[in-house]
Amino acid sequence: MTELDPRLTFENFVVGPANRLASAAARRAADAPGASYNPLFIYSAPGLGKSHILMAIAHKATRDHPERQVLYQTLEVFLSELTEALAEGQRESMRKRYQKLHLLLLDDVQFLTGQPGAQEMVLGTLDSLTASRRQIVLASDRPPVEIDGLDARLLSRFSAGLIVDMGVPEYETRVAIVQRYLEQRGAAIQDGVARAVARIPFKNVRELQGGLNQILAIQDLEDRSLTPDEARAVLERDVRPLAAAAAGGLPGLLGGMGETQVEEAPWRRRLREIARMAESWGFIGTRLERYADTEEPPEPEELNRVVQAFKRDIQRLRDVRAELDRVGNPWPEAATALLQDPERLEEAESLLASAKERQRPFPRIADGPLLGSLASETTSLAVRAAERLVLSEPPEYNPLYLACSDEEEGVQVLEAAGRTYLDARAEGRVGLTSATEFAEDFIRALAEGVAGAWRERWWTVELLLLYGVQELSETERAQEELFHLFEALKRRGARIFLASDRLPSAIEGIEDRLRSRFEGGLVVEVERGSVGARRQEARRRHRPEDAEAEDSGLGPVSLPPLKPLDWGEFQDDELFSQDDLVGDARAPVATSRSLSSSEVLPPLDIAPRRSRDVEKSIPPMAGDKEEAPAAAVAVPSSRGNGTPSGPAGGEAPARPRRSALPAAVRDWYPSPEQVVWDWPVIEERLAEDID
Repeated sequence: MTELDPRLTFENFVVGPANRLASAAARRAADAPGASYNPLFIYSAPGLGKSHILMAIAHKATRDHPERQVLYQTLEVFLSELTEALAEGQRESMRKRYQKLHLLLLDDVQFLTGQPGAQEMVLGTLDSLTASRRQIVLASDRPPVEIDGLDARLLSRFSAGLIVDMGVPEYETRVAIVQRYLEQRGAAIQDGVARAVARIPFKNVRELQGGLNQILAIQDLEDRSLTPDEARAVLERDVRPLAAAAAGGLPGLLGGMGETQVEEAPWRRRLREIARMAESWGFIGTRLERYADTEEPPEPEELNRVVQAFKRDIQRLRDVRAELDRVGNPWPEAATALLQDPERLEEAESLLASAKERQRPFPRIADGPLLGSLASETTSLAVRAAERLVLSEPPEYNPLYLACSDEEEGVQVLEAAGRTYLDARAEGRVGLTSATEFAEDFIRALAEGVAGAWRERWWTVELLLLYGVQELSETERAQEELFHLFEALKRRGARIFLASDRLPSAIEGIEDRLRSRFEGGLVVEVERGSVGARRQEARRRHRPEDAEAEDSGLGPVSLPPLKPLDWGEFQDDELFSQDDLVGDARAPVATSRSLSSSEVLPPLDIAPRRSRDVEKSIPPMAGDKEEAPAAAVAVPSSRGNGTPSGPAGGEAPARPRRSALPAAVRDWYPSPEQVVWDWPVIEERLAEDID
């Protein structure tokens, strides 16, 4: 087995339109193996991230569920093992070993061509794993129907799951990939070089990274920074793709559990008590329960480290909750489950980042004249049309397109329109930006994983003021984003005012559907100086950092300290010593003791663990369902009188102790639509006795 590359994780995978579906399906396979998309078949041309996705699944599955056996393997290694097993008469042993896996990741399956023995082995393994709801993910450089000589039975099995392709990333995603790669390398380049590199027509991501490596090597050897023009010249002259990354494998990890009538060791009991204390505060103690269920006792240092990390994560969840309350959490349902589970802290942090992005207000427009003041100086058609746009109900001339050869004068009219609108509606929401800033801000949001929240933020504006529209000709994804924003704002009845240095028909390199939207309202062309005297003072441009912090309340504001949690006798950093483990090397968990009815199934109010199958925990938005995951949904419970428990019923949430549940139930986390309750004790199903 080969080793996994630690860099190839979901955190380092930039998601764009070309790979969003593959990434979402892969995350779901890692979170809930066998629940859906089984088998999952991913294909693309070489160098577009198939191996990255497979290794990311392996990393996430083993990190989140160490007890599961996960194997990443290339078909070449698979064939080598099969040949060796056949030579030694161990084929059946090999088959049984694969059938024990929870998740099998098989790369380069296109090499099944001309390998009937390997196809038969894959077919048997696939049937066995899918029948036991285990997950198989396969990757190839071509779809199944294009693999020569593929057994019809295998083709049928592949088609029964999900087949998804990954395409070449578009410009904005390539820029985000370059920025992410530079962060990983700890390298720096001049402004504009990332965009220059991204504009080179590389065939795949490997070649893109190879081109960037050339830039960095030249900078290192010559001890200087290349300019964008120099970088473009170097890459257009000689672009060499990177060599293919080596594939790797990961051995499965199993955590054993025993059941017997012995007294629990002190360290196990202590872990469970800490877990129950956390659960009494509304947090999930599964992490500590999992350690308490291990057959071999961990070292005291590891136990102390685990407990202290658990405490820190709970404290951070409390901080995240407080920050979400401060910024006004727009997705309270999605936050409910995340803020209870320390093992989902990373998702909670992502949700907080998205909430901050979603609630970030637009910077205020600098003080200056209203449209009426400009109109008093001149009878400009542009100014009069702008007044009709921002003051009329419903708005006239929407969208309004201003073609002005002097960009400063065009921006002056847009700013005056924004002031006029806000003068009539003090609480109005106005967004002023340039096309270049719009595109760059989207790239930033894409790289930070908050693209969905970024989009939602823009969809809330009542008046969009966009200048420098001609710069859209140098973008790809920004045009698509602006088109969807345009449509969303029009549906809401919002107002759109655009400015450019040329008419829409003269802008090259923009989509016809976008050009037709620009021309769908009123297009006004003005000459230089016709709007009014050009201002000489410095104008406060879009996104000033001081104004943003001042306006949004998201700047360096200190939160009031939360009252510390009282861990009582478990407050010390060193809770475990070697004495706690003496004589307990083989002592399993005492799970067969007599339990009270309240311990068997306490009232349920924790949201079920759902698959985290898409970019970050943001509810789906119209027109972009594939990029946002479904919000977590709490399953209400009844307490005899039919009153739901938990927040809706006014009581604190509770979670059943996993160690107190039957073994068949303890590790059971189906999706809500697959749940059929089978209560262990028939008497407890009755709301009242029946005579």
